[in-house]
Amino acid sequence: MVLPHNALDHRYRGEHPLRTLAYLFREHRPRLVLAVVAFTVKHSPTWLLPLVTANVIDALVRHAPVADLLTSTAVLLVLLLLNLPGHLLYVRCLHGAIRQVGTGLRSALCRRMQHLSIGYHSRVSAGVLQTKVVRDVESVEQMVQQTADSGLAAVTMLMGGLAVIAFRVPAALPVFLLVVPAAAVLVMRMRNRLRADNESFRQEVERLSARVTEMTHLIPITRAHGLEQDALHRMDGTLTRVLRTGLRLDLLNGRFGAMAWITLNVLAAGFLAGSALISYYQVMPITAGDVVMLSTFFTTLTTSVTTLMSLTPVISTGLESVRSIGEVLEAPDLENNDGKAEVTAVRGEFEFQSVSLAYDADRPAVDDFSLTVSPGETIALVGASGAGKSTVLNLVIGFLRPTSGRILLDGRDMEELDLRTYRRFLSVVPQESILFEGSIRDNVTYGVRDVPEETLRAALRDANALEFIDRLPHGLDTIVGERGARLSGGQRQRLAIARALVRDPRVLILDEATSALDTASEALIRQALARLVAGRTVFVVAHRLSTIRTADRIAVMRDGRIAEVGTHDELSRRPGVYSGLQAAQLA
Repeated sequence: MVLPHNALDHRYRGEHPLRTLAYLFREHRPRLVLAVVAFTVKHSPTWLLPLVTANVIDALVRHAPVADLLTSTAVLLVLLLLNLPGHLLYVRCLHGAIRQVGTGLRSALCRRMQHLSIGYHSRVSAGVLQTKVVRDVESVEQMVQQTADSGLAAVTMLMGGLAVIAFRVPAALPVFLLVVPAAAVLVMRMRNRLRADNESFRQEVERLSARVTEMTHLIPITRAHGLEQDALHRMDGTLTRVLRTGLRLDLLNGRFGAMAWITLNVLAAGFLAGSALISYYQVMPITAGDVVMLSTFFTTLTTSVTTLMSLTPVISTGLESVRSIGEVLEAPDLENNDGKAEVTAVRGEFEFQSVSLAYDADRPAVDDFSLTVSPGETIALVGASGAGKSTVLNLVIGFLRPTSGRILLDGRDMEELDLRTYRRFLSVVPQESILFEGSIRDNVTYGVRDVPEETLRAALRDANALEFIDRLPHGLDTIVGERGARLSGGQRQRLAIARALVRDPRVLILDEATSALDTASEALIRQALARLVAGRTVFVVAHRLSTIRTADRIAVMRDGRIAEVGTHDELSRRPGVYSGLQAAQLA
């Protein structure tokens, strides 16, 4: 499979989306040309059939030799037989190019999302990004495919038909150039009226969908208060409106559909009668076969123009999707690691030198934060919500960069380091462990290759996870379900600890790792964490002060600053923020 190279080096925004499409298909231009040629050959019977029919009729009228009839029929049969190989070649060339470009776009979007900063991901929801990867790319694929399939059919029909008319009856060409577009515009205006009526019905159906969702959510309350009849009464009103709107739409569709069909066929009949009279009175040198040919071409060419006009909404939607994809591919909020020093080893010493970070100019999240952390030391960060604890953790991970000040890792400024290589020595155990659809083995060894079975089981044992894994029917190969739905919260958290143990990190981040657990699970997690933190530099955030009593030092934060630092015993004895938090929790 060929993916577009340098997919991120193009300006997807700031230029017309058609130029962007030309860029995306640049490597497939020879295949596209071959696809157009194949389509022209395989589609040629549609515009040659009226000419062949005209020749057959004229041969019958003139009593021409049978060889003329056989020749015309043989040419048509050869072209018809070429349809299958021509169509297969067209699909292989065009649809293959479309699929590869779509795959390349999705790959480029996924790569870009991996490079975009955590700040960007906090601002843009996962649902929006998922839509761009799935729906927007699909919209671009459908636009190109439908435009090619329907558009090429219409264009080749128009060009072939007009060429045949210009060759066979040149005097009729100006009439076609005037009447056919006018007839197409008239038909499209009627179809647009149908589209507006269908839109009103769609809105009523959407209201019905919202009402059904509301009703299902309210069923416990409805049943508890005996309000079933009231709920059904409200639903009946919505259903009645949908019924009336649907019936009105059916009548309008029937009326305007019949009017469009009658209009087109009346024009075709008028064109047939007019050309027949011209031939009958020999106003112009038109044969009986020409009359049939011109009448057939009037309908088919009008349909082709109508088809081209109806592609406008599809093209508009596709081009808007190109712009939407460009919002991600050209988003400037990147984590820049290019050209920076690679981290090959980490001791775990951190020095925060007057670090400040402000999301906006009015109120910094972290202000003048200074702290030195020795290798192997456990530092706990405590404080009220909004004190800046999570921001400090994100600074340690490198998700955020200081607005001012410096963070030194083993004496080196983190601003000068390739943070991707630094994170190989780091593990995070979040408040809610993040698992993917897969086996326990795959989740625990995620990102670490060739983990020996003994190492894996040792990590699970130290995480107090083996005791429940060995009871599962498939053991390590048990599928955990989407986001670990088949496991309890405590089991998921123990797998997260095992994942950290397998990585054997030098720096460990514990972000409220026990806050969402029951007492029994918390006890098991604490035992596992005690094994995990041994010999590693650890940053802990916890609201329960009882979980950080054994930390080497506790940094108490208030309004983005360090209010006090010390051990649990030291801070408990002195009056201050920590003792106040402790008293509040005990109360």
